[in-house]
Amino acid sequence: MNTDSPRGTKQSLSPGATIGILGGGQLGQMLALAGARLGLKTHIYSPSADCPAASTAAQLTVGEYEDTEAVLSFAKSCDAVTYEFENVPAQTAKAAASAAPLRPSARALDVSQDRLVEKSFLRDQLGLDVAGFEDVGSIHDLRRAVKRLGLPCVLKTRRFGYDGKGQVIIRTDAVNGSDIEAAWEALAPAPCILEAFVPFAREVSIVAARGVNGDIAAYPLTENIHENHILKTSSAPAGQDDGSAANMAASILEQLNYVGVMGVEFFQMSDGQLIVNEIAPRVHNSGHWTQDAGCTDQFEQHMRAVAGWPLGDANPRHKVVMTNLIGDQVSAWKTLAQQPGVFLHLYGKSEIRKGRKMGHVNQITG
Repeated sequence: MNTDSPRGTKQSLSPGATIGILGGGQLGQMLALAGARLGLKTHIYSPSADCPAASTAAQLTVGEYEDTEAVLSFAKSCDAVTYEFENVPAQTAKAAASAAPLRPSARALDVSQDRLVEKSFLRDQLGLDVAGFEDVGSIHDLRRAVKRLGLPCVLKTRRFGYDGKGQVIIRTDAVNGSDIEAAWEALAPAPCILEAFVPFAREVSIVAARGVNGDIAAYPLTENIHENHILKTSSAPAGQDDGSAANMAASILEQLNYVGVMGVEFFQMSDGQLIVNEIAPRVHNSGHWTQDAGCTDQFEQHMRAVAGWPLGDANPRHKVVMTNLIGDQVSAWKTLAQQPGVFLHLYGKSEIRKGRKMGHVNQITG
């Protein structure tokens, strides 16, 4: 019998099995909804009792991620465990993996949680193009790195940054290096990485899945537009797709022996060159358009992979533009719900805050 866990759990689960999800945000909510369509139960582990996923899951455990005993008890109640965010603490992942198959594995977390490790993995192990980067542990390191990479450049924390958080653009070293000093003071003492600025023509992404048996299914290239460092729209299928982005994503999935859905973000240059920006070992905001495109959506795809089932069709029947509803933009939900060809997805978050993703709409454009 093929096994992939300490207790010998079968690789392929049956309908009625329970998949545990570490994290209770909107991604966990949509994973739970997708699982229910397949007859799979979901058990959410979250520090918050009123998290978005609580209303859609069969079971909820409220606990801190650092409480490894609680995590272990949670995982023992599941037939497999996955996660909906990439900053799952290492000890949490280890505890879950000791009791049930963890899909994707902890290695994907190890690589993606640290920007320096991630960039080194992509460049050195896979030979993919990434922005120039330097490890920065002090203001002296930063000054030397700026000289090597040139201006402008971006100082980022190695861990925990998202939606523009944990990064500062350095534009000049004039006035005794004031931009350099200010950037360091803003992020220190966290370990940082300095990245060269990439003058890209557009931002694109690939959402792809890999099954337990090694099969890979990639959705078409998606073009993304950000506002204030937060994803605003994703349009798919994007033009100028020669398949190279999907091939790069496949090489990443295979190298990590990955199981589940992954998002890979790229900068595309004016000559078509693709530079990998980052990977996300989970279902991805730029893949929400798949929910209404007439194919197997990314959430069902992930649950299929985690359950060890065959992957679904990733070829959309429609062109779709996804728009995030950020902050009080969600207040227009009633107007949006009346528009033809528009599909409304609300996360049920209890508090509207500036910069908070409250929902999204998918509009069929072709």
